[in-house]
Amino acid sequence: MKILILGGGGREHALAWAVSKSDQCEELWCAPGNAGIADLATCVELDVENGDAVVAFCREKAIDFVIIGPEAPLAAGVASILRAAKIPAFGPSIEASKLESSKTFTKEICDKVGAPTAEWMSFKKADKAKNYIRAHGAPIVIKADGLAAGKGVVVAQSVEEAEAAVDDMLGGKFGKAGAEVVIEDCLEGEEASFFVLCDGEVTLPLITAQDHKRVGEGDTGPNTGGMGAYTPAPMMTPGTINQVMREIINPVVKEMKKRGSPFKGVLYAGLMLTKKGPKLIEFNVRFGDPECQALMMRAGGGFLDALYATATGDLLGKKIHWSKDHAMTVVIAAKGYPGAYEKGEPISGLDDLKGDPDVMVFHAGTKPGLMGEVMSNGGRVLNVTARGATLQIARDRAYAAIEKIDWPGGFYRQDIGWRALANESTASARRPLWPRRRKR
Repeated sequence: MKILILGGGGREHALAWAVSKSDQCEELWCAPGNAGIADLATCVELDVENGDAVVAFCREKAIDFVIIGPEAPLAAGVASILRAAKIPAFGPSIEASKLESSKTFTKEICDKVGAPTAEWMSFKKADKAKNYIRAHGAPIVIKADGLAAGKGVVVAQSVEEAEAAVDDMLGGKFGKAGAEVVIEDCLEGEEASFFVLCDGEVTLPLITAQDHKRVGEGDTGPNTGGMGAYTPAPMMTPGTINQVMREIINPVVKEMKKRGSPFKGVLYAGLMLTKKGPKLIEFNVRFGDPECQALMMRAGGGFLDALYATATGDLLGKKIHWSKDHAMTVVIAAKGYPGAYEKGEPISGLDDLKGDPDVMVFHAGTKPGLMGEVMSNGGRVLNVTARGATLQIARDRAYAAIEKIDWPGGFYRQDIGWRALANESTASARRPLWPRRRKR
């Protein structure tokens, strides 16, 4: 099978790595890819949001299957265009992608089927939004309705902070994505990430994970695209999973089919586990990043087969064999992220980590330099991912691997998995601030 992966981040590197291990993968392409993906696939320059250009490339290279990684091509309708051209594509249609590209749409679906979520209202006018905020008080959550790369959410601790977020979003901070805002109650509990494959009708629950969205230690500071993740998430018990499937996933999937927009792809439910049970924070219509990196460390036989079956409506009876160990991803980001940051800085020490079966460095914002070296090229740059028999072992391996990487321009959170590790008697003390070592 000749496969094309669209995207160039850590998620796509992890998907490429998992797919390349399958005997069914004959040839692998990636657009645009990055310095890490280039070791696994042929990277090409291609406008991944231009469906016609993607179709033309697929016909030129006789591509059998397209895996769409990020949300932007999905929202642009690339999966729909590929299916119209009879090219199997993993990812939902433009209509079904609204479960991520419009938070208002998702809330309306939840209300229609009775799926538990926070109380909400949407606004296009700042004065009406502020009146709502003043009436409800803080804490309160302000969200840009559209796609904002994981940064369009403010959990405001005061009315003043909430009003400022409304001014930012409706004032154009996120472009068209912020032309409408969703304001909702602030849910209390612990967050978890839950992934389900769906071929339009049949659903296949995957393993669980927990992301760390905030930039700072102890889940403080502004939201990011994700600073780390681990799997499995112990708070997602079998009973909780069954409840989420029964109350959220299955009703939404049924409603999308009823509306003539059957969901085909991976449905990622961001959940808040409250005292009253799990509630939906938001849907994403692609694998989480960085959750995907941790998940792929545990993915075994049947993964590519399940993705293809999802795309072709043949998911019934398919299985993915997951390892029973734990995995953790720690994101190394450019200093200043999620604000302004530098690009084009050399990163060394990565070769020292090759060959370790328990550690993978998935590249996100990287590019090859003129002499073949790895250069930083984004906000979230590297995803150091490790596996182990326990979460503590996976954590120790990930942070030990980070110490071998030399990049003064990077930073990372030292407490990934802290909630779960707090319950393990073997939890070790935090390591000193990184980078502590410099090559001379």
